[in-house]
Amino acid sequence: MRIFLIGYMGSGKSMVGKGLAKKLNLSFIDMDDYIEERNFKSIPQIFAEDGEDGFRKLEQKALAELANFEDVVIATGGGAPCFFNNMEVIKNSGRSVYLKGSPRIIAERLKQSKVERPLIKGKNDEQLVNFIDETLSKRENWYKQADVIIEFDHDISIDEVINRI
Repeated sequence: MRIFLIGYMGSGKSMVGKGLAKKLNLSFIDMDDYIEERNFKSIPQIFAEDGEDGFRKLEQKALAELANFEDVVIATGGGAPCFFNNMEVIKNSGRSVYLKGSPRIIAERLKQSKVERPLIKGKNDEQLVNFIDETLSKRENWYKQADVIIEFDHDISIDEVINRI
């Protein structure tokens, strides 16, 4: 069994993925962590040295590898489904779940996050919500191809999301 969690950064893919994997007795892999370990660099370092294009190529390679893992829940990077043939790989390799949070909820979560996110660095509250809204609009065509869509416009508990899945 392979379950791919997709959605915007801050939508809860990693937290939900860990809980879902534990509940289903599966392994859990965060794709960004996997990329960092394989390349001996942090995501911000990769963006700084290779740009977004370089990162997306590493992401594509990582997804192709992870698509062969067994009994796993994979939290993809937020943009992963939207580049190359990645969504096709996800759909052909397992079940996909889109965690669809509202821009306001995602912005709140990202502001509280201790993780540096290269794509949103330096944005104020209004700029952040607008950026998220704009990016979600561009990515929606890929995200909505998921087998399951979990929508939330309020802060939802991890257990509630896991139970819906």
